Amino acid sequence: MTDTDGDHTKSQKLMSQIEAFGLKPRKVFRNISAERLTEVSIKNDNGVRTTTGAVAVRTDRFTGRAPNDRFIVYDDVTKDTVNWNKINHKFSTEAFNKILNRMKSHITDKDVYVFDGFVGADPQHRLKIRAITDHAWQSLFSSRLFVGPTKEELEGHEPEFTIISLNDFKVVPEIDGTKKDVFILINLAQRVVLIAGTKYAGELKKSMFSVMNFLLPARDVFPMHCSANTDAKNHTALFFGLSGTGKTTLSADNNRMLIGDDEHGWSESGVFNFEGGCYAKCINLTYENEPQIWNAIRDGAILENVIVDSDGNPDFNDSSITENTRVAYPLHHIPRAVIPSVGSHPSVVIFLTADAKGVLPPISKLTREGAMYHFMSGYTSKLAGTEQGVKKPRSVFSECFGAPFMPRPAELYANMLAKKITEHNTEVYLINTGWSGGPYGVGHRISIKYSRAMVTAALNGDLKCVEYRHDSIFNLDVPMTCPGVPDELLDPKNTWTDKDAYYAQANRLADKFLTNFAKFKDVSSDIRNAGPSRNKHRKNS
Repeated sequence: MTDTDGDHTKSQKLMSQIEAFGLKPRKVFRNISAERLTEVSIKNDNGVRTTTGAVAVRTDRFTGRAPNDRFIVYDDVTKDTVNWNKINHKFSTEAFNKILNRMKSHITDKDVYVFDGFVGADPQHRLKIRAITDHAWQSLFSSRLFVGPTKEELEGHEPEFTIISLNDFKVVPEIDGTKKDVFILINLAQRVVLIAGTKYAGELKKSMFSVMNFLLPARDVFPMHCSANTDAKNHTALFFGLSGTGKTTLSADNNRMLIGDDEHGWSESGVFNFEGGCYAKCINLTYENEPQIWNAIRDGAILENVIVDSDGNPDFNDSSITENTRVAYPLHHIPRAVIPSVGSHPSVVIFLTADAKGVLPPISKLTREGAMYHFMSGYTSKLAGTEQGVKKPRSVFSECFGAPFMPRPAELYANMLAKKITEHNTEVYLINTGWSGGPYGVGHRISIKYSRAMVTAALNGDLKCVEYRHDSIFNLDVPMTCPGVPDELLDPKNTWTDKDAYYAQANRLADKFLTNFAKFKDVSSDIRNAGPSRNKHRKNS
């Protein structure tokens, strides 16, 4: 039996698909309304209705992603195409099918929630998906983050990829062949994703992001871990960066229109959002700093791991559960959001990094080769809470600003980037939203006000005619002035009291860049020379 808010006309077709897949649930709740899913989440999943109208839930022991427990099935489809490494772990087809059959048995005679929709706002490149979950709030999450169908599209929906996420399924490593009692398994040949052992909803969207990052290059579409916005003249901008660098915050601009906050494709027609909503960090959220996100937390939104008081008021400053508190909401909660979420070819690309060492310039302009170098490097400081076990910032190099989600080699994605920015004469900037005046624990995080001013200057063309200096340590061109930003902030050494300590820290970070980039064997000397060079490790003049 199915329940689609009273419409049972297509129940038999859906049940035929479900049964053909080998599932025998008691009842299927398909694409039911956000309000009904909220009510069930409160009744069955210990959710709490907050004064904002959003439902607050807990994800228990997993409050971030579990990247070490994400596997890709090794088979004829993937053996020569996936970049097998410490991130892309191999899993056998036999072990996958064994788990799939156990999960099918687990669902038998139980209620399940189904969301049928799409990944991708561009009809030419979108993927039809089905998300099957055993908790209402995770189906609500799916309806927020994936692209919803029209009534007509739902009636004829036949999924090309299926996600099964069972919070109540008990994983047994000795039986299932996993490392621990949690897994995210991606089978690209069978077009199935399995998730169990974790309630962290981010695994749902990121697993499908990984799938798109594998599929789209074969269609000459560049998949990107970035946010995107545009203006009244259809001038699109992209913001690349790992979690915590400011993708969501800086793309949510009252003077521009949001296309999407995290995952996009760049096709022959322009940019399109993979998602139908946003998944924003909300630790220390304030209306003054992030009004769009603040106002998006209302009916139909989901708060993850946010402390709620006895009166239903969320406390965004309380990190007692995790620093990685989150809110999921549909794109239409953002005023003037672009729906369908597509845009023109980008005129500006911004790479965001949160340097906890406090030595990278706040903003630099990159050449084509410099863009490839920093894209392949993907440097940032991983911030507390975004992954299990991360308690304080630590330096990481994440290829393509999203290595955990990139199955193919970094060089492939970098070449796609280079082709796109060359074809469309796109400018590229590197913006550091991290620390100034010293490293984490000594200095302070660069004000969001100044980061916004740098972004605005890059988008408005204000940096095209200013004087630049060359940073000889990092081999970067840095503007001497930027509207709305103190001049002394633009040169990080000027913000340090101890200049010798600055140079020592900067040279250590430059060496880390060099050590990391050495793993790329088949890149041109022009790209390699666009980064730091050991013979330039000296004090700037």
